[in-house]
This record gives sequence, C-alpha cells and structure tokens, in this order.
Amino acid sequence: MRILALVPGGIGDQILFFPTLDDLKKSYPESQIDVIVEPRSKGAYRVCKSVQDVLAYDFKDANSLADWGNLLGIMRDREYEAVISLGQRWTVGLLLWLTGIPQRVGYAGNGAIFLTNPIPLKTEQYAAQMYHDLLPGMDIVTPFPGLSINVPKADIDWAEAEQQRLGVSESGYVLIHGGSSELAQIKGIDKIYPTNYWQEIITELQQKQPNLPVVVVKGPEDGTWVNEITRFCPDVKVVMPGDIGKLAAIIAAANLMLCTDSAPMHLAVAVGTYTIALFGPTNPEKLLPKSDRVIGVKSPTGKMSDISPQEVLNKIWGGEG
Repeated sequence: MRILALVPGGIGDQILFFPTLDDLKKSYPESQIDVIVEPRSKGAYRVCKSVQDVLAYDFKDANSLADWGNLLGIMRDREYEAVISLGQRWTVGLLLWLTGIPQRVGYAGNGAIFLTNPIPLKTEQYAAQMYHDLLPGMDIVTPFPGLSINVPKADIDWAEAEQQRLGVSESGYVLIHGGSSELAQIKGIDKIYPTNYWQEIITELQQKQPNLPVVVVKGPEDGTWVNEITRFCPDVKVVMPGDIGKLAAIIAAANLMLCTDSAPMHLAVAVGTYTIALFGPTNPEKLLPKSDRVIGVKSPTGKMSDISPQEVLNKIWGGEG
C-alpha cells in the first residue's frame, strides 16, 4: 500500500505529526509512506523512521498552474492508494480529488467536498492529538501515544563527543535555546525573549548552581544572540548542532531545557528532557502535552518581554524542589 501525507508548516508541525505517521506505519507495516512538506521542513525527517520519501513543495508560495501541474503529476505517477492532508484550503482538496487517489482523508471544512473521509477538526486540544484524530479516516482507532523520535546513532555519538569537548559529560548541563527565528520576526510573531533577560537568568543559574554548566545552542540565525550572551556571561558554553538529529541528541542529554515556543521545544518533549518553555502570543495548552516534565510559561499580555526573568527562575527552582 502506498500512502501520501501532505504536511504544510515548519519543523515543529512535522514533529507534532510524527505520532500520526508512526501509528499509520504500525497499522500498515508493509506500506510505503511518503510526505510532501515545505522545503524548510525536510530536515525534520532525519528523526522519523516511518517515512520512506520526503518530497518538497512550497505550499505557501504564489504557485503557478505549472507548479500545481508538476505536483499533480508526481502524485499521480506514484499511484498512491490513500492520502492524509493537514491542509484545509479548498484548493488542496481539489488537488487531492484531481489526483484520483481513492482514499482521501482530511479535516471537514472548505475542501471537505473533495474528500472521501472528512474528519471533524477539534482545535481546542494539543496539536499532536488534533493531528492524530485523522487516523480514523484510515480505519485506525488507537490511543494517542505521545511524541517520540528516532535519533540516529551517529548523532548520539556526536552529542557524546561534544559533551566531552565542553567538559559537561560528568556534571550535566542546562541547555538554552534562544529561539531567535528570522522567519518568526519576518512574520511579526513575537517569539523572541529579550537577551538581557536571558543573561539575568543565566547569572542566577551560575550563582546558585556553580557546578552545573550552562550551554547555549547556536544555530544558523543565532550568531548575534549568542555573541551577546557570551560577552555578558563568558562562562557559558556554546554548541552548534549541524542538523535536527544532533540537536535532539544534545537536548536528550541535558538536565534541563530552557527555550521559547519553537521546534527544539517539541524535540525536548519527544526525548523526555525536563523543559521550561516561554510563550508569547501562542497557547501552551495547544502546543504542550499535559506532563509533569514540561512547564509552559505564558506571557500575561502576549508579549515575550512581559515574562519576567524572576518568573522563569521561580519555575526552575520550583521544578527542582
């Protein structure tokens, strides 16, 4: 059986969809599952073993008829027997209908007329659970299993070598991901926590737990933020994972993860690291599971800068106590 999933969105959306893909594969173990994702999200599938092929298509671009035609041709050529789609626009439903794929599963809504199995959309719940709700459209009824990922052994080995290099393999460490996403800034989404607030948190962490090093993650867009942090807090250590598998491995080994609402937050949930995540305009109830290992700190105003460093520190020390 050949199954296709259309999963628009960023890396975080892909991670939240993994439980659906994993249960799909468990129910149809002989099937081949392919996904179509936005180009920026292909790297997520390094830590998902249920998918065979990852195809790229920019769902949000101003696509021409030729672009739609090319995508339609690819989907037809592969002769899929079923498709699951997170896209709710009627144009996506029309595209799926034009493919001739016999079983078309998606959310009831604008494009439901083109689906064979429309599923009610229940938005007031954890997003990963909401995605998992699509499975009855594939004749699968199974409890939501929670997030999980499969980190390649090479990435685990890399993380262990990095811990040795940084001198934290024996002591453990607090990991901080600043979440300074350029895409979020372009979209005007307030997900950036002020650097001076991070510095205040780090300073108290180092004072109260001098034997527990602080490590910050430096990604492609984080150079300025990391430079400011290390200038004010020179004892902070820096790690630069080259891909999502290495990032997941370094998160898995941490004693505590501090981050904003971001893809690394979902990785932390998946690997079970104790996590404190900061939320501005987004809702932690929809983006975090109910768990005693995850704490969401929500801004009272929707602005990240209105979460005080002391509130974060109270969660850290309260969590330890």
